[in-house]
Amino acid sequence: MSAPVDRRFFLQALGISAASLLAPFGCEDPNRYHDADIQRLAEQMRLEKKRAGRGPYGRHIYRGYRGLADLPYFEIDAEGRLRCVVEDLPSVTDFHAHLGMSLLFAPTIDWLKPTPRVRHFLDCDATDRGCELDLDVYVNANFTESDLALLREETVAQAGWGSEAAATHTIPNLLDEMNAMGIQRAVILPIALGLPFGDDLSRHWATAIESSGSSKRLLAGASVHPRDPDAIASLRLQVARGASALKLHPAVQRFYPDSPELDPIYRECGKLGVPIFFHGGRAGIEPEYTHRYTLIRHYENAVASHPEVQFILGHAGARDVGDAIPLARRHKNLWLGIHGQGISVLRELIDKVGSNRLLFGSDWPFYHLGASLAKVLIVTEGHPEERFAILSGNAEMLLAQHGN
Repeated sequence: MSAPVDRRFFLQALGISAASLLAPFGCEDPNRYHDADIQRLAEQMRLEKKRAGRGPYGRHIYRGYRGLADLPYFEIDAEGRLRCVVEDLPSVTDFHAHLGMSLLFAPTIDWLKPTPRVRHFLDCDATDRGCELDLDVYVNANFTESDLALLREETVAQAGWGSEAAATHTIPNLLDEMNAMGIQRAVILPIALGLPFGDDLSRHWATAIESSGSSKRLLAGASVHPRDPDAIASLRLQVARGASALKLHPAVQRFYPDSPELDPIYRECGKLGVPIFFHGGRAGIEPEYTHRYTLIRHYENAVASHPEVQFILGHAGARDVGDAIPLARRHKNLWLGIHGQGISVLRELIDKVGSNRLLFGSDWPFYHLGASLAKVLIVTEGHPEERFAILSGNAEMLLAQHGN
């Protein structure tokens, strides 16, 4: 009987503790976001659904992540898990992964503990039948309102009473899934939320990775909050400890990427030789009031003004990929992370931006690693140079600049 009362207490406390987080960084400009922007997102989602399965690869719909075993690249092993069976797979680097989050009041996760099964936040294998997984739409389009409501509950739980799903997002579980998928390395990207306490994922994750003895395979990333007066000092310390990339999330951290207040962080990354990984574009499932921060036009001045910095636009701009493509074509220091995009759009990215500017990523533990890997394997069939660049070569080039 006490659980509902406890959760109400946590929600009230969260509202008080996170009040400063909700304020935007810098001056708020009503001209930053228009009705036309809202309409464009709705139209993109409508057209995506209409066009699904009509692209160059036809229909690719599977029953759950396990259903990907219907493709020639995977099989179900003796333990009932999806396994990649591509013999000549390059040495894959996942440039977009996370571990389980526990913040504020949530109990600390044991990141070294294996569990029988990973509960992905958007879990296509949650039922025996599995969800209908269409590889030709943006990945979030595969999930129901019920799935998304559960995701929102788990998100709040990570800062309150603790997320049961996040407790399975551990280092052994990630490595186990990487082994099954033939993935050698993953860049682990934390997010500094700017909370008054319980907000040090960068240090916790880096310590857990070091303790696990997996630092050759799991590359700890850095994150700072733009409102932190000690952001530069924190960035330097994290990089000195081995952080390989800086994660910034305009929607979660509430800032416009082209705000002048971010320039010192960008300049420091240029001096340190550290790439900046942005969450980019609107995914369509986050709170609508955060959409204004991630419109693609807000990234251009940052990228253009800091040619010495290598920027990565996560999700290739998500549902705003149509704006991300010309931005990447204009600026050679902008890379596109491909997680989430459907197979038809992935081919468009290769054709218009080039395979040598794309980075493989999975956004684990939101999704199974195989969901992203399957798309690359389908689209690069018969094109080994494209497959190598996206899965391996581009990441190796970026990481080599920082000695990883």
